[in-house]
Amino acid sequence: MPLAVASLFRMGLARGGVVFFSIFQRTMNSFPANTSSSEALASGRRCFLCVVLALGMGGFSIGTGEFVIMGLLPDAARDLHVSIPSAGHLISAYAMGVVVGAPVLAVLGARMGRRALLMALMSCYALGNFASAVAPGYFAMMLMRLVSGLPHGTYFGVAALVAASMAPAGKRAQAVGYVMLGLTMATLVGVPLAAGLGQWLGWRAAFALVGAVALVAVVLIACWIPGLPAAPGASPWRELGALRRKQVWLTLGIAAIGFGGMFAVFSYVKPTLMNLAHLPEAGVPLVLALFGVGMVLGNVVGSYLADKALMPTIGGLLVWSGLVSVLFSFAASHLWLGSFTVMLVGTAVALGPALQIRLMDVAGEAQTLAAALNHSAFNMANALGAWLGGLAISGGLGWASTGWVGLLLSVGGLVVFGVSLVEIRRDGPRSGDAGEASLAAV
Repeated sequence: MPLAVASLFRMGLARGGVVFFSIFQRTMNSFPANTSSSEALASGRRCFLCVVLALGMGGFSIGTGEFVIMGLLPDAARDLHVSIPSAGHLISAYAMGVVVGAPVLAVLGARMGRRALLMALMSCYALGNFASAVAPGYFAMMLMRLVSGLPHGTYFGVAALVAASMAPAGKRAQAVGYVMLGLTMATLVGVPLAAGLGQWLGWRAAFALVGAVALVAVVLIACWIPGLPAAPGASPWRELGALRRKQVWLTLGIAAIGFGGMFAVFSYVKPTLMNLAHLPEAGVPLVLALFGVGMVLGNVVGSYLADKALMPTIGGLLVWSGLVSVLFSFAASHLWLGSFTVMLVGTAVALGPALQIRLMDVAGEAQTLAAALNHSAFNMANALGAWLGGLAISGGLGWASTGWVGLLLSVGGLVVFGVSLVEIRRDGPRSGDAGEASLAAV
């Protein structure tokens, strides 16, 4: 971006920020100061669709901001005067921000009201992306991507708690799934839109769009989310108490290992299909869209099944993830079958809402930290799957070997799941299935 254009963009950002925070303050002052928790919940349930839309808009912004850089790496590398692999470190910086930010911000925000915390997190996300749009060089851009990733996990954790607490009876997982739907819809709509804008106006414009959507989410949260207070007695020390619970660690282990199978396949799906099935480069967006369709289907169906039978759903989805991963190894040489299998691999995202609810059930009073850590675990799965898939390919096992890596990771998740079941049977209720009671305090 030329210096003059960047300067104008910064001036516009500054003026826009003044206007936004003025609107923000007026909106906050329009809410009654002494809204009780029960009144807030009753108000929220009357317009549950509005609540889900507001929370989902934040998820849409985050999903778009997380994935759009992958399609703009050559442009970013050229503008920042680095190689494409070096530009790929911008993705790693964001993931590191998620892993670090989720527990830290969850603990620091333990005493904040839910709406105020969500607005603060999305405001931080907006500013991080606006700053990314005007970062002057490579290292500044790395820092801004790290900052942008910090609110990611805590936002989804708190949003899941809010949605679940307001959901009709027996539909907690579906409520969480609706929030996560914003993330999955980003792969279908947000990422192509932002990438197209980046190709037209320059790659930095994509981050400006993400920041603008995040500001819309802030306004919607201010208008439609009731003023839920923090749980009585909430404190950073109480949140850290989640780390003393064995079932919390086991559930995070399922996510960090079992979820890695999907990422092992997806991280290399483009070169795999191009080399084995001779997929033309023009067909890559269609394959990526199929993966997005699979994510949406998995999110909807998986959350429905989780409300019916949570633990059997988690076990069944781990088996399903392993099966579709290894199926990809056999189908990768066939264009249409391989593309269809990519969609099936995307359905493994159904594990997300189920594991989120499981963490709520086993975290006791430390709900915020446990819910946020779920997304740290998912990003660890992303890193683990991509790393092991790359090792298999570079080790001479072939492009299709990523499916076998996915199977092994799914089996690893099943092993951790089995340990969790053994602990439940051995310890009984002490191992933690108090989700309904603990959510009442959220």
